[in-house]
Amino acid sequence: PPPMFARSLAGRTLRAAGRVPRSVIRTATVASDTPVVRPPPPRLFAFEDIVASVTPEKVIPAVEEAFAKLSRGEVEVPMPMHIGIEETATAGPGDCHIKGGYILGDSTWTVKLANVSFYKNLQKNMPPGSGVFVVCDAVNGAPLGIFMENRHLTDCRTGAAGAISVKYFVAPHHKKVAFIGTGAIATSMARAVACVHGFEQGFAYALDPAQAKDFGDAMHAELGYPFQVCETVEEAVRSADVIFTQTPGSSPVLELDWLKPHATIIASGSDQPTKSEIPDDVMKASKMVCDLVRQCAKVGELRTALESGAMTEDDVYAEIGEVVAGDKPGREGDELILIDLTGTGAQDAAVGTVAWNIMGAK
Repeated sequence: PPPMFARSLAGRTLRAAGRVPRSVIRTATVASDTPVVRPPPPRLFAFEDIVASVTPEKVIPAVEEAFAKLSRGEVEVPMPMHIGIEETATAGPGDCHIKGGYILGDSTWTVKLANVSFYKNLQKNMPPGSGVFVVCDAVNGAPLGIFMENRHLTDCRTGAAGAISVKYFVAPHHKKVAFIGTGAIATSMARAVACVHGFEQGFAYALDPAQAKDFGDAMHAELGYPFQVCETVEEAVRSADVIFTQTPGSSPVLELDWLKPHATIIASGSDQPTKSEIPDDVMKASKMVCDLVRQCAKVGELRTALESGAMTEDDVYAEIGEVVAGDKPGREGDELILIDLTGTGAQDAAVGTVAWNIMGAK
């Protein structure tokens, strides 16, 4: 079989069983006198119902298990597809990310369409992001549900990855957290992390100080610990044990000598080849962990270190799933740790199954 198919779960199954004879394929058709049974149309789920039904604490365990299975080769997850919408008189600017996957043994599989960075929407009092999850039947392939999630499920699974990173790589006594970039992803991270770790002091920095203040005020009211709005990135980074970076920029947002020796950096801003948040010397000095090395090498922070020659893929300590599965330890002492999160189809598949199991049964 072709190389891509040979690496797939279906390909491994066929190799184990031998090639399927063409005669079987030819005879696997419906008899002319038998009515064709067509699957029912997929159910449509509205944003408000999704928000009310699918919450971070319901998503985190499923994403955690998905990471472990990903490390064991039990998830079929292709590389993401990216469509850039250039700004013209009739379009953009914006980006579309298409991800998906299937977790071995699950009853569903998922394809996710995430439309982000349509910042002109703000002028129309519309959010800059939207999207849908299409959850399909793993037995017959038919679409079961279309979830008009408008980033809620995407943000839940992104936040879940942040929470899992904190669970395995942040020491219990590390209580100060900084958020560099205070948009939707920062909010999702803060909410999800509160399910697994009790921070006591927050720091926020954004290019727009008013946005940073709104974020800090909202998170203080919701999560119960105070936030300080910082005038500079350096102030926020020097103050924190844990630093979340989630900016859309293409240049580093912090420096090595700003970091506490035991700091944990959870970087989720880079998800395409034009983005970057972390400088090479920080990556090289860190115990670096990726959600998926082959994906981070193409669209994550790791990409820039590979391109400059500062690192090789062998310099990456582990994938998150290896630590979740118990194959490698997480935090071992006071080392500097960097988590490179690009968002995997395994997470989307896990969240799609959770959403269908909760809402499809209603």
